[in-house]
Amino acid sequence: MDRFDRIFDLHKLLSAARYPVPRQRIEQELECSRATAKRIIEAMRLYLNAPIKYDRELNGYFYDPNEGEMYELPGVWFNSSELHALLSAQQLLENVQPGLLEQQLAPLKSRIEALLNAQGMGGASLCQRVRILRAASRPAGDQFQTISTALAQQKRLQINYYQRSSDQTSSRNLSPQRLTYYRDNWYLDAWCHLREGLRTFALDAIESARIIPEAAVQQTEEELNEHFNASYGIFSGQAAQTAHLRFHPLRARWVAKETWHPQQEGFFSGTGHYELKFPYGNDRELLMDILKYGADVEVLAPGPLRQKVQEQLSATLAQYQKK
Repeated sequence: MDRFDRIFDLHKLLSAARYPVPRQRIEQELECSRATAKRIIEAMRLYLNAPIKYDRELNGYFYDPNEGEMYELPGVWFNSSELHALLSAQQLLENVQPGLLEQQLAPLKSRIEALLNAQGMGGASLCQRVRILRAASRPAGDQFQTISTALAQQKRLQINYYQRSSDQTSSRNLSPQRLTYYRDNWYLDAWCHLREGLRTFALDAIESARIIPEAAVQQTEEELNEHFNASYGIFSGQAAQTAHLRFHPLRARWVAKETWHPQQEGFFSGTGHYELKFPYGNDRELLMDILKYGADVEVLAPGPLRQKVQEQLSATLAQYQKK
């Protein structure tokens, strides 16, 4: 424990106690020596105005009930691990999308850094020690604030959406459901009133967006999870098939620790290969993930998925055989 954690724990101990707490119990709960316990008590009295009194007859410490309302630690008060988690989360968001919600997060960041500095655990040094690398990421685009506002207010959106597959732009009326950050990119899960169903839209492909006053149609959490989480990857819909992959023993050392799908089943065979099974619907993203492992993976089932992988590998080989 550090000093900050001990202050936090001593406050909880004194607040919950009906009678003065003996010094020996304080030392035990705070995992410290007698001298350290006395320093913690004095620091709380001096710097945090804690009304800690000592009862000689009962040989214990307590919060003075004559100080008015029940004493609470001042300001936003977290233990050190919670503070580090908050600051790390802020750093993550800052690196994931520079400038995103910067104005809104600035006061919280300043408060967290001040609390860390008070412990002698400066937040600035922690930020310098958090490194986040982004691969194949795309900017969230100019419509992030409009979309997040519509989501928070449960209002509909009118958007112009560019579909890369068809190289066409279409107008959509959406009821936004939630934002998803997946593989370094932002997506909007929404009810599309044009298609009359749930769809996922890449934020960087939304060319324009405006909030319209009509209330959004809301789907339940169960409905959203059933639609978006059943299949593999970012593609939604029902998972009608099960992929069965077998990885080379060397590659298995990494893959066995990975989560490909919440409902996956994985096991090692007698030869040291690692076999992985999970449900999927749309195979576009799955094909890309399989192909990146090259000769270290084999598709055992289903047949159509195995055939598509063979076709992709044959087409790739043909590219290198051209003169």
